[in-house]
Amino acid sequence: MSATATAHAGDHAHDHGHHHKETFISKYVFSFDHKMIAKQYLITGLFMGIIGILMSLLFRIQLAWPEQSFGIFEVLLGKWAPEGVMDPNIYLALVTMHGTIMVFFVLTAGLSGTFSNLLIPLQIGARDMASGFLNMLSFWLFFVSSVIMVGSIFVEAGPAAAGWTIYPPLSALPQAQGGSGLGMTLWLVSMAIFIAQSLLGSLNYIVTVLNLRTKGMSMTRLPLTIWALFITAIIGVVSFPVLLSAALLLIFDRSFGTSFFLSDIFVQGEVLHYQGGSPVLFEHLFWFLGHPEVYIVLLPALGITSEIIATNARKPIFGYRAMVASILAIAFLSTIVWGHHMFVSGMNPFLGSVFTFTTLLIAIPSAVKAFNYITTLWKGNLQMNPAMLFSIGLVSTFITGGLTGIILGDSTLDINVHDTYFVVAHFHLVMGISAIYGFLAGVYHWFPKMFGRMMNKNLGYVHFWVTAVCAYGIFFPMHFVGMAGLPRRYYTNTNFPIFDDLMDINVVMTVFALIAGAVQVVFLYNFFYSIFYGEKATQNPWKSNTLEWTTPVKHIHGNWPGELPEVHRWAYDYSKTREDGEYVIPGQDFVPQTVPLQENEEELNH
Repeated sequence: MSATATAHAGDHAHDHGHHHKETFISKYVFSFDHKMIAKQYLITGLFMGIIGILMSLLFRIQLAWPEQSFGIFEVLLGKWAPEGVMDPNIYLALVTMHGTIMVFFVLTAGLSGTFSNLLIPLQIGARDMASGFLNMLSFWLFFVSSVIMVGSIFVEAGPAAAGWTIYPPLSALPQAQGGSGLGMTLWLVSMAIFIAQSLLGSLNYIVTVLNLRTKGMSMTRLPLTIWALFITAIIGVVSFPVLLSAALLLIFDRSFGTSFFLSDIFVQGEVLHYQGGSPVLFEHLFWFLGHPEVYIVLLPALGITSEIIATNARKPIFGYRAMVASILAIAFLSTIVWGHHMFVSGMNPFLGSVFTFTTLLIAIPSAVKAFNYITTLWKGNLQMNPAMLFSIGLVSTFITGGLTGIILGDSTLDINVHDTYFVVAHFHLVMGISAIYGFLAGVYHWFPKMFGRMMNKNLGYVHFWVTAVCAYGIFFPMHFVGMAGLPRRYYTNTNFPIFDDLMDINVVMTVFALIAGAVQVVFLYNFFYSIFYGEKATQNPWKSNTLEWTTPVKHIHGNWPGELPEVHRWAYDYSKTREDGEYVIPGQDFVPQTVPLQENEEELNH
């Protein structure tokens, strides 16, 4: 099969090689080349990330200094901030759009879209994706959905304002509030298009990994990055259609008079005609995607971390097969734990105990990954570049955020802190910050592959340390505020004297948030400046074993000139020695996958 796939991939490159040089449009805009599409995902994801972070800074200022006047509110929010005081409705809308943009458009499409496109063909030894056209189409669907989502911010009645989970009835009744009108409709249309692009991309990734691996690249020789991206795509194909069905049924309720999610609704004393539906049904449909979504976001980041830690510790990854098994276990378990988001929805206590059991079970493969990272780092020859620092930062936030998940996964404990800032702190650390660290680590590590130049290492150090300190400065105190009972999504807590003593903590968290937002400017400057003026990269700047570093620095469509490389070993032969104590390749502490096994040399992949 691999010989056929190689021939097919070669033909594919030959077919498209000439007309990728024809015009600017075909090379940079409607490109079929996976490397260019990865850059398109990356730039679009960064742009959406800037919008999402700016929104979070606006509502953090509101939380720290409620009812005070800020000129920036009036400039950015216009009629929603008369005389610089934020309107309560726009606060909820900002929270809604921030969550939507960061979870779906930055951490799902920005992270997975970028690195799946860049790494899958390069690390498995393929000329390109299985379908270049579908790949191009999936990006442009993502771009269109991004434009619609950003456009919804500017509609007259305001953007969607029902929380990023868009629970009915706020999302199902257009007359419920301003943000339930056109803004909500555009949210649903944008998400439907987003889900279509996600499914197209995921199917492409799966087919590519299964069919286009080069000669010798067995599944047990795949880098863990590819395993993570491959399983992520499978989770997406299984769970995203369920959210699409929820969105479509919600559109029916809003526009066609059906009653899937509505029952016995009164608006200002008027009895509406809905009956028989259940908003809890929507919760089930949403969270059936919503919890696998955590791992759609997190697994690519963990895969990137596996590659970077092994490379920069100059050691084989510890427990390769255990790491693969943990990815498979997480993928399976992630689809049977969604009910832990619904412990306060009136769920049968027995069913709650089942979801508690499966939720706590998922801690085991997660712990396997954490311990394997720590063991790989142990006594390694650590190269502390920015990519390595962000990878170690991910291990830290993955553990600290995961520990609070044990509390939230237990139905009896969760009830006490449900819908408080404790939940916000938990998922921002374990999913948000961890995934962003993986994303940034990947950018620093594969920037030379993408753009042929190096990012400034010193600016990278500044970026990491300020970001790391501020991330804990924001979300660590949030746990205690949550345990004190402070509810999430309230635009001010001044009406509740019980929370007066927490105001100073809110100010501290907001100051850290503003500093964290400001330091991202350092990263953006470093990123865009280095694209044009960074130091030119060598072919293999990190002395890495995987196949992408055997391709020329200058991009060619088809990745390798001439024949595809043949693989002879796994991806983690770092600091491997012969019986006499010498490195396998004298004077070189790494052995690329393309180097044949030497006489009496054992292949490691355990």
